[in-house]
Amino acid sequence: MSMSFVFVDGPNNSSCISLLGNNRSIVPVRKMPIVGGTGEFLLTGGYAIGQMHRANFKSGDAIIGCNVIVVY
Repeated sequence: MSMSFVFVDGPNNSSCISLLGNNRSIVPVRKMPIVGGTGEFLLTGGYAIGQMHRANFKSGDAIIGCNVIVVY
């Protein structure tokens, strides 16, 4: 899975961090690496811990909470 979190307000406005990793929906808690970013987060690293809160596998909808640790 690849995902970008884009900041839309505050001092990091228009910067983003990008995740790339295995996001298996059947695993309750998973770690995904932060592989880079833009703006203030250029050449950044770190990881995100994702935890499933709700999922509807028929529709493909899910609510996942992420705690993100960024080193820049």
